[in-house]
Amino acid sequence: MTILCVRFQLPPTDEAALPELLGLLEEFTPVVEALPPDGALADLRGAERYFGRTAVELASVIRVRALARYGVDCVIGAGPGPMLARMVLRDARPGVTCAVSPDAAAEFLAGKPVGALPGVGPATARTLCAYGLDTLGRVAGAPPATLQRLLGARAGRELHEKANGVDRGRVVPNAVSRSLATERPFDRDELDPGRHRRALLSAAEEIGARLRAVDKVCRVLTLTVRYADRSATTRTRTLPEPTAHTPALTRAAYGMYEALGLQRARVRAVVLRAEALGPAEEASHQLTFDPVDERVRRIEEVADRARARFGPRAVIPGALAA
Repeated sequence: MTILCVRFQLPPTDEAALPELLGLLEEFTPVVEALPPDGALADLRGAERYFGRTAVELASVIRVRALARYGVDCVIGAGPGPMLARMVLRDARPGVTCAVSPDAAAEFLAGKPVGALPGVGPATARTLCAYGLDTLGRVAGAPPATLQRLLGARAGRELHEKANGVDRGRVVPNAVSRSLATERPFDRDELDPGRHRRALLSAAEEIGARLRAVDKVCRVLTLTVRYADRSATTRTRTLPEPTAHTPALTRAAYGMYEALGLQRARVRAVVLRAEALGPAEEASHQLTFDPVDERVRRIEEVADRARARFGPRAVIPGALAA
């Protein structure tokens, strides 16, 4: 049992806390894959040897540290591979790590419906159930040739292996870059739209700087506004082109905020999330002859170098959007 699947029980107002919790997992292994908005996979093969403890024992340490440092409990599943760890997580509960050993994997899977297997969608499940293959145990006992005739050569072979507990998946490190989030809470429930917009500007500047620091761009931006009554509104916008340009992110954030048409809303926090990330070198950029835009992009480069050398407070908030 070398793979952990961890789901942090984050309160709604702590959506942006995942990166810090991923850092906690990285104290044990560099092979950590984020599963936004509240989970992660961790490969502990090297950690088991280094610390002289099993993955289940390390899971207990992770839980205690998450509670002590961040006040966040977690649910943990452990298995010999990522697929099994994620399936085991569904049976786990806070305070106890649910684990399945390699020898017990087939037995663990046997009684589960075929649709419980990751990668088996509704259409595939209907096809299998029509032939009486409604549980993973029955799929595991079926001849591989039968599954290949029903689903195709590759899909049938992979399904037969997975149903028998053969997990060839791997944890892909640094997948946290698939999304980035930042939160701006207010000291008190805030009515002033001007302060709402300043919080959005600050969040967009942070998101842009973090994207540029890892040479990424985002295609999708999501805004969540949390209110005093603990309700929330979420809006998502696909950007015209993938970008890490702060003014473009700010315009999108302002546009989503204004579309909400808030009237005297008591806002407790705003959360901005950049999603659908990709390498900056593969992104296209619409050329422009606007000298102001080019000047702002050059200022961004200088500001990023200042942050890298002197820290995030080296740049005055709002300077890039001026």
